[in-house]
Amino acid sequence: MDPLALTLIELGAVVFCLGLLARLAGRIGMSPIPLYLIGGLFFGAGGLVKLEGMHEFAHLSGEIGVILLLLMLGLEYSASELVTGLRRSWQAGVLDLVLNFLPGAGLALLLGWGLVGAMVMGGVTYISSSGIAAKVITDLGRIGNRETPVILSILVFEDLAMAVYLPVLTATLAGVSFLVGLQTVGISLAVVTLVLVVALRHGHHVSKAVHSENSEVFLLNLLGAALLVAGLAAAMQVSAAVGAFMLGIAISGATAHSATRILEPLRDLFAAIFFVVFGLNTDPASIPPVLGWALVLAVLTAATKMITGIWAAKRAGIALPGRFRAGAALIARGEFSIVIAGLAVASGVVPHDLAALATAYVLIMAVMGPLAARFIEPVVRLFRRPVSRAAVPVRPAG
Repeated sequence: MDPLALTLIELGAVVFCLGLLARLAGRIGMSPIPLYLIGGLFFGAGGLVKLEGMHEFAHLSGEIGVILLLLMLGLEYSASELVTGLRRSWQAGVLDLVLNFLPGAGLALLLGWGLVGAMVMGGVTYISSSGIAAKVITDLGRIGNRETPVILSILVFEDLAMAVYLPVLTATLAGVSFLVGLQTVGISLAVVTLVLVVALRHGHHVSKAVHSENSEVFLLNLLGAALLVAGLAAAMQVSAAVGAFMLGIAISGATAHSATRILEPLRDLFAAIFFVVFGLNTDPASIPPVLGWALVLAVLTAATKMITGIWAAKRAGIALPGRFRAGAALIARGEFSIVIAGLAVASGVVPHDLAALATAYVLIMAVMGPLAARFIEPVVRLFRRPVSRAAVPVRPAG
């Protein structure tokens, strides 16, 4: 068959199936990410159907999906919100980092994957899924709840931590020297600082440069700027994803809201392909041997996220039901965990078992997180039971 025809047929079939999976996820009230990963396992190496024609396109589309995911995550925050959130949440953020990085790192060392594997798995278990958390909060009508700013502050801290972690990870996976690694970290910190300063003082100029009343021009400006900045960041050995994230932060105000609206369908398409590509590169036969470890890790890190959210909400003076809701909202892992595992597997430095463990882990957590957030409400209602009138002592008259 003609290669172009084969690519179009395979791509069309995959995208159509993604639409069916997204519809199914919507009907059962869960994130579509686990279903996208399962779809990739079904079509990939070792799956029932192996796709050959769309490999190169899928790889590039997956990279664009990561860039758009991080760009739109950056659009959710202004530079001032980031700085304020960091000031408020740094203690909870440090606790979050310690409690949730160590389980993944410890398991990697236990399995003999070395320090590099420990660094990768620590990142996989540390970072919550901002996308799933935001969707859960919105779907359950909790945007106005008192615990929601606490949740967002912790997510902001995690995103900023990733701005430092990803360049360090990239340098480590590339096997560069310690001196070059320090240089990479220094460049990353300098870029992050520069973008925050520009966003705080001149964010309106950045917004003006990409904004247009014409939706076609606006889309082209946004996408072109995101790819350009991501490419320049990668050229400086700073993660392309972090470059896109920082660009999103620099765009603010009405422009950011319009950008989110116009990019959302594009983001959903390419991000879905990204998750499928990760599944394509994972052999389903490699998952059963690590499924037990994935379950252990899921239970442990669900508990550590609950502890993080409860502690942070308690410091903010939030009542017990809100503390449980905050903890449950942080449980889900998703896009960032797969990005980290994908970088590691692509480097060829870590064993392929790591990809299998990361896939199984994210599948479990992406399902467990929304379910925990939804069913924490019975616990909340239990604590909100009104006190019976008969149980209230009545002071005698006189």
